[in-house]
Amino acid sequence: MKKLLITCLFLIVSCGYKPIYVKNDQALLKFNKIISNGDIKINTLIINNVGLKENSSDDRDLTINSSYTIEETSKNTKGQIDTFRSIISIQIKIEKNGQILKRKNFSNASSYNNKDSKFDLIKIQNQIKDNIINELSGEIILFLNL
Repeated sequence: MKKLLITCLFLIVSCGYKPIYVKNDQALLKFNKIISNGDIKINTLIINNVGLKENSSDDRDLTINSSYTIEETSKNTKGQIDTFRSIISIQIKIEKNGQILKRKNFSNASSYNNKDSKFDLIKIQNQIKDNIINELSGEIILFLNL
């Protein structure tokens, strides 16, 4: 019985499991310069959510390009807008001495119905924008850690 318990404990402990979202290796998230272009709010939230830091001892530069668009996706018979789609696109580029090491485009969208109250519509748009940014932050963490 003791041999079985010790064997099981040995197999479980030595399997090498490590959660992806654990930020133990902070060196991967430190860059010489972080250059952000596009929507300032999106870039700030991405930098904060992912935990990116500037460190002058690193020789890699990170460039973040972001864009946020709202499209009209359908109209009713009177010509009034029925539904919208919010789209956030982010391009991440890591450079070292002018050479591109990694580059990836991230994009996510969400559709929603129009509201009679413009206040409610703006509130929903901001909630959807924050949700999309959180989802993209998770994808960016995975990209930088792999």
